[in-house]
Amino acid sequence: MKTISLAEHSVREVNQQLHDQARELTEPHWRITDPDGRHALACGLDQALTVDIDGHAGYYCAGMNQQATVNVHGTVGVGVAENMMSGRVHVHGNASQSAGATAHGGLLVIDGDAAARCGISMKGVDIVVGGSVGHMSAFMGQAGRLVVCGDAGEALGDSLYEARLYVRGAVESLGADCIEKEMRDEHLAELRELLARAGIEADPADFRRYGSARKLYNFHVDNADAG
Repeated sequence: MKTISLAEHSVREVNQQLHDQARELTEPHWRITDPDGRHALACGLDQALTVDIDGHAGYYCAGMNQQATVNVHGTVGVGVAENMMSGRVHVHGNASQSAGATAHGGLLVIDGDAAARCGISMKGVDIVVGGSVGHMSAFMGQAGRLVVCGDAGEALGDSLYEARLYVRGAVESLGADCIEKEMRDEHLAELRELLARAGIEADPADFRRYGSARKLYNFHVDNADAG
């Protein structure tokens, strides 16, 4: 494992070394120390690297990730794993707003709580939150799965498309066009697999499923004159 300190190198230098290493693949495991909340750490990785960040990260950590595994041993700021395509990002702490925003694939695990708009405009990513999420989580969620082991804030799933939401705790309120749906055997199996991948022990039977009522994005002729 190669260790590099952000007390001695800039974020630009560290990210450049990660990208250079990804092309060579001679050292697949990196440890970054002294992050001290710096922004845009480990962004745009596109090879099967493992990166451990020992401490708190700032905005957009592990954004645009492809294939890499990024473990943050602390909290993260706004937009962790934003626009992630594949791979795994694991936050061993809490996350600020917009975790997993617009992400197309991969797995984002947050051991603690996630703030507002977790999974906003998610497009295929799987997000598993060990704690609770803030208001308007999964807003305009298009595809993928959001699992919340705690509670969800107001307007969950507002303007939802086809993303699936699973919540174990209380939901303060549902957003426009989001409804509770039947939890069938295939959903229990899907949720069991997601929890296992995230390393979280929970009974799928304790969760409720939410999804789109499919009334907002289909044209209804009765509404043609609405202005």
